[in-house]
Amino acid sequence: MRLHHIPLRVATGAFILNSGLGKRNLPVENATALQGMAGNAFPAFKKMDARTFGTFLSTSEMGIGAALLTPIVPPFLAGAALTAFGGGMMTMYWRTPGMHEDGSPKPTQDGTALAKDVWLLGAGLTLLLDGLRK
Repeated sequence: MRLHHIPLRVATGAFILNSGLGKRNLPVENATALQGMAGNAFPAFKKMDARTFGTFLSTSEMGIGAALLTPIVPPFLAGAALTAFGGGMMTMYWRTPGMHEDGSPKPTQDGTALAKDVWLLGAGLTLLLDGLRK
């Protein structure tokens, strides 16, 4: 890990790890709602059991958060994981009806909570690109 990566990795890693920890033992109603939104972006999620999806989401977030916080994980790998996660959030934002104005990336009031996650994609791309440098 490079010294200048520490603030970015700690901020994103702690945020995502906390989010994943908060989703452990997610009530089935909450898991179903999250699964419905994720299913708009990735139809394969619609086929999963809601509890299984909740566990998958929680475990994935905890893994990504831990990878970002672990100094021995190279920036390229940490950035790739964060880019995939942030890209998934942006795909969900774009494909979920009512999240943005028609034909525009500008979020609606309902879409602001998802649109703000663009910072995760930007942070992931920063680590990924910096990890390519020798």
